[in-house]
Parts: sequence; C-alpha cells; structure tokens
Amino acid sequence: MRKPTHQDAEVLLRLYEIRREPELRRARQWFLTDFKPTGWMEIKLRYLSHSDEDRHFRMTTSYWEMVATLVNNDVLHPELFFDHTGEDIVTWARCQPWIDEARQDIRPAYLYQFEKMVEAHQAFRARTIGALQQLKVAPARARKPARKK
Repeated sequence: MRKPTHQDAEVLLRLYEIRREPELRRARQWFLTDFKPTGWMEIKLRYLSHSDEDRHFRMTTSYWEMVATLVNNDVLHPELFFDHTGEDIVTWARCQPWIDEARQDIRPAYLYQFEKMVEAHQAFRARTIGALQQLKVAPARARKPARKK
C-alpha cells in the first residue's frame, strides 16, 4: 500500500471541516442518538418527508457515502482515515437493520461504498489491534525467566 501524502492530509482535514459544519453536526448527532426506526418502511413514511429529520437522514448517509467513495477509490489513504475516526463504524451499525430493505426498494448499490469502507475499516482495526496486543505480549515474555527443565 502506498504511503499517505500531504494531499491525503489535506483531504482528511477538509472532511473534518465539513464534519464540523453545524447542520451536519446536528444531523450526525440526530442519526446516532434519536433516529431509531423499526425498518425501511418507517424511514420512508416517517423520516423521508421533507422535514428536518429527512434532511438529517440524507445529510448523514450521503456524507458517509461520499467519504467512503474517496477512501475506496484511494483518493484518501484508507489507513490514514481509519486511524482518525470510528464514527463510520457506529453509523453503519445504525444502517444495517434496514439496508437490505432499502436496497430492494431503491437500488441494489444504495450505500454500497459506505458498507465496503466499514468492512475495510473493521479489518484494519482487527489487524492493528492484533499487532498492538502482540507488542504488549512480547516484552512480558522477555521479562519472564526461562523455565528450567
């Protein structure tokens, strides 16, 4: 994998600026705290109604789909992004209960980039957490005296 560049850092900082925009911040907070649909039909009927909730839903999902498209197409170095946040994983978890129904209703690739990025992020976490745990174990083994036979 290529090394992160200054351009990657610029993209990451720009995405962070966008995340700080007050309306998107409110939308993300709503999505993670107040948005508790029972399924896609409830989303369609209750939330996709040209209301604040509709705007919050669309802002949050489209923001993460946009970020994922950049990460998945290597416009933004994936590991640089993965080291920076975990909100994508939590947000995707909120989508999982209804995504299959939404894809049947809207289109099969709805939020596909987002899903693909989160899968890569979770794999990255598994690798890095495993590596960190190995680093912690190695010094402990070195400190233990050898067992006599």
